[in-house]
Amino acid sequence: MSSFQLRRLEARDVDLYRALRLDGLERHPEAFGASFEDEAKQPLDWFANRLAMTTVVGGFDAAGALMGVAGLTVPSATKTKHKGILWGMYVLEQARGSGLSRQLVEAVIDEARGKVEQLQLTVVSSNAAAIRLYSKLGFVGYGLEKRALHVDGLYFDEMLMARALG
Repeated sequence: MSSFQLRRLEARDVDLYRALRLDGLERHPEAFGASFEDEAKQPLDWFANRLAMTTVVGGFDAAGALMGVAGLTVPSATKTKHKGILWGMYVLEQARGSGLSRQLVEAVIDEARGKVEQLQLTVVSSNAAAIRLYSKLGFVGYGLEKRALHVDGLYFDEMLMARALG
């Protein structure tokens, strides 16, 4: 298992975050609700605002390169603010199998503790590796959204998963 430095991304990381986010959207369009086409048009300020308004944890290698990210959103609405959402999980191919994915999810879980009672996520049902990881970290599937995403003429189902933090 490789060693990575994890920390919350800040405004100074916006260029690195944008590049990594767009890489994920372009290489794995079926894994995200957002599209490369939509986000590539956004100005840098849009990405900076995302970093300011949500928690995005980044994993950096020894050389300081951003190798992966995972986000946490906590809704402000009274009736849903007890549920956090793990979103935007992406690790560069060269860092897969290194333990970084697990470290990022654990960091989001730690960040969510004390803020929310439950953490939710969606994952494309064909991503067995991600589902295995989430399951090992206590997430349980509670539903399947058929045809959740439509990418290049194909439909993808998403598994809904949640983990209690109480």
